[in-house]
Amino acid sequence: MNSRERFLETMQFGQPDHVPYFEEGIRPEVLEAWRSQGLTAQANLAAMFSTDQREEIDLDVYPHPWPKRWPSTKAELKAFARRLNPDDRSRLPDAWEQCLPGWKQHEQVLMMRIHQGFFLSMGVYGWQRFYELMKMIHNDPGFVRAMMQLQAEFVAALTERALQQVEVDAAVFSEPIGANHGPLISPAMFADFVLASHGPILDVLHRHQVKLIILRTYANARLLLPVLLEHGFDCLWACEVNTESMDYRSLRKEFGRGLRLIGGIDLDVLREGKQAIRRELETKVPPLLAQGGYVPLADGRVREDIPLENYIYYRQLLEKITSS
Repeated sequence: MNSRERFLETMQFGQPDHVPYFEEGIRPEVLEAWRSQGLTAQANLAAMFSTDQREEIDLDVYPHPWPKRWPSTKAELKAFARRLNPDDRSRLPDAWEQCLPGWKQHEQVLMMRIHQGFFLSMGVYGWQRFYELMKMIHNDPGFVRAMMQLQAEFVAALTERALQQVEVDAAVFSEPIGANHGPLISPAMFADFVLASHGPILDVLHRHQVKLIILRTYANARLLLPVLLEHGFDCLWACEVNTESMDYRSLRKEFGRGLRLIGGIDLDVLREGKQAIRRELETKVPPLLAQGGYVPLADGRVREDIPLENYIYYRQLLEKITSS
């Protein structure tokens, strides 16, 4: 099987030749730190371990030009809408034309990032705007709905444009702003302000037969999972979370096979040493693999403070456990 076939077979609860192995994302500064620990300049980590190829197409869904002040009333939305032109060539990746032939015949897992989440869509890039948004939700919920709907229609048109030219295996929605104790708004509010606006986007994804709709969250989104499943999401990729509150074994027990899972391995154990790594992998990975619909992966980017020896042990042990 190639990487794409292996991933789709896994997500469909089938019988892959083995589980997909994804790299967590290793930045140049990490490689530099590891070179002082014995990694040679010529070393290729992808060749050192079994690694499946995965690529993400990143659509630019941000306003052009960037607003000096984000809208706060419905009257301001008309001007804001002019910043959301789905036909703007710059919204597609720079190498779009060069990459299209390879994407059309792709053997790698191909995902498309299409939504930046509620808070970033509402211009929350600091505490002042967060405070303004909380007031808007209370005082003018109609404006919040209108702004989210405006952006959803724009994202749907941009996604339609992209999917007319390339077939992807998964669409990724992000929600990067939250907390370890839970979401910053209630499930009812999330369904009202966010998920209700996703209709046009989901229609495009379903029309183009995108096989997987992923929420990639950077917080404890457990309370949101029932309404997410009700609105067509079928996969969770939880990053940099409190793994106790988002324990994948517990989530699978609660939500069953309707919720596919990517990640779930506590990145912190890679800092703690081989005993902690072995305990983490041996207790979490086998039961999830047995149920299917699961890709094991550390729940965040590898940082410079993770020793090379620990990372090598983690990848080798993961491959051993998943192939036994």
